[in-house]
Amino acid sequence: MAIARDEAARAEILARLAASRAELRDIFEPSPVANGAAGEGASLDEFPRSRTVQMLMSGRGLGTLGALAAGLIVARPALALRLLRMLPTGALGRMLLVRVVTAMRQSGKRRPG
Repeated sequence: MAIARDEAARAEILARLAASRAELRDIFEPSPVANGAAGEGASLDEFPRSRTVQMLMSGRGLGTLGALAAGLIVARPALALRLLRMLPTGALGRMLLVRVVTAMRQSGKRRPG
């Protein structure tokens, strides 16, 4: 009798867990059609696929990251330096350099003459 009750409780817990996982999957990985993003630029085949990374790579995201970094430097400079040492600064510097050079090339093409 106790075994049957334990198994029923376990089955109920597993069912709730499965439902919870399905809800989380819907929240974190919505289908493009349900999200309305089917015709809005980024598809699942494009890079970056993550909405978080897409936001961070946009102009608003970079501004947000810059403000966050400036706030961290002002509030806790020692922590900011420790975190900076953990970053792959060479790769980040290379990425920034490529962005600057690309922006300069594009602005040069836009100018008449």
